[in-house]
Amino acid sequence: MSRLRVRAVTTIVTLALSGTVTAPAFAQDPPPQSAESAQAGGAEFDTTAPAETPTVPGSVAQIVDGVAYAPAAAPDAVKQVIWAGNDIVGLPYVYGGGHRDFDDDGYDCSGTISYALHGAGLLARPRDSSSFFRYGAAGRGSWVTIFTRSSHAYMTVAGIRLDTSAADDPGGLKGPRWRPLRGSDRGFKVRHPVGL
Repeated sequence: MSRLRVRAVTTIVTLALSGTVTAPAFAQDPPPQSAESAQAGGAEFDTTAPAETPTVPGSVAQIVDGVAYAPAAAPDAVKQVIWAGNDIVGLPYVYGGGHRDFDDDGYDCSGTISYALHGAGLLARPRDSSSFFRYGAAGRGSWVTIFTRSSHAYMTVAGIRLDTSAADDPGGLKGPRWRPLRGSDRGFKVRHPVGL
């Protein structure tokens, strides 16, 4: 288990034990269920699922203390993208980080996207921002969308954004972090993994 997953799990367990977790309703991966109960968020959750794979009911991911909780109604690949992104959240911004190898000490924008997509089996080798111009299919995806231009790239997943830019971070922190959606995505080419 990575050091970041250990930190995330510790935060989740601490909050749960202290009784301070009130909203959203946290849960682990739900057991297999019908399409109707999955859409409703499901009432019963498997509490034996690993704590490093947090989910919330519904179809929109949520960010709590920097950790992204995957929506229970999302396809497994979307959950895997989110959980992989959690692995590198908090690491420093390093220009070219994550380009030679998926495992690195820091990541730049495209290295961050590459790592998260690879964690879901959606990318075989790291890419730079420009090479994402041809990734997957054109346009916005239902679950995952990549916004790229030659100087920067970021990704939205189930209603939240994985980005390294410090421009809209309240603390001015650069590096892989989950953030709210941007107000405008103008100036970026828009791509998505086929089927998502």
